Amino acid sequence: MAKGPGLYSDIGKKARDLLFKDYQSDQKFTVTTFSPTGVAITSSGTRKGELFVADVNTQLKNKNITTDIKVDTDSNLFTTITVNEPAPGLKAIFNFKVPDQRSGKVELQYLHDYAGISTSVGLTANPIVNFSGVVGTNVLALGADLSFDTKIGELTKSNAGLSFTKDDLIASLTLNDKGDALNAAYYHVVNSVTNTAVGAEVTHRFSTNENTLTLGTQHALDPLTTLKARVNNFGKTSALIQHEWRPKSFFTISGEVDTKAIEKSAKVGLSLVLKP
Repeated sequence: MAKGPGLYSDIGKKARDLLFKDYQSDQKFTVTTFSPTGVAITSSGTRKGELFVADVNTQLKNKNITTDIKVDTDSNLFTTITVNEPAPGLKAIFNFKVPDQRSGKVELQYLHDYAGISTSVGLTANPIVNFSGVVGTNVLALGADLSFDTKIGELTKSNAGLSFTKDDLIASLTLNDKGDALNAAYYHVVNSVTNTAVGAEVTHRFSTNENTLTLGTQHALDPLTTLKARVNNFGKTSALIQHEWRPKSFFTISGEVDTKAIEKSAKVGLSLVLKP
């Protein structure tokens, strides 16, 4: 078990990954190569219906500084510079997008045995300021996530969360969207040898009195092949199988069926990740 409570984004992450990660209805491929100097070049393409989008990402590492430069099919240039450990427990991130001159942002993350803090500010005349903080231990943690728009002088986001971790289970409770949505999530490892786990997430929205319940599970058929399945209270059932056919290279096929509209075609997604 890791030391410290982590960041606010870690609250409920295990359950979210189990229930939603790697499920998709698109066709996607990702290929990573390395130059003789160690520069990583990653090319990605995704087909969404009749639309095809792609991007190329170049990653350069120099000591504790990592620079990512990505270009997409819309001629946008994304740059992220990450400085790891300029001081103990600290990480600095600077990113911007060209030609959007208002996209620049600076983020600082700090991890301590009893706290985790992340704050960011936009590089504009009237920036949006984000702050999230967690206090506690690796067993019990309490946190908040806030955004303030200095242009209009209003709090645009206010979330709060609680996380409990004990041996093979993780439970979390979060209040989102300025108190409108209450979310509870649960993750439990049934068998660590076969990577078998179950998870659940329920969300109640007070403004509409609507409830959303999602249940899921995963199981490793062998050390290289994982099977996942999920179902929600709207009748949508999904499953995927992921195979690591060589180190860090994965082939994933997923599908979704709407049991309340069985006459509709099932959604099928494919993902291929190639790394040397």
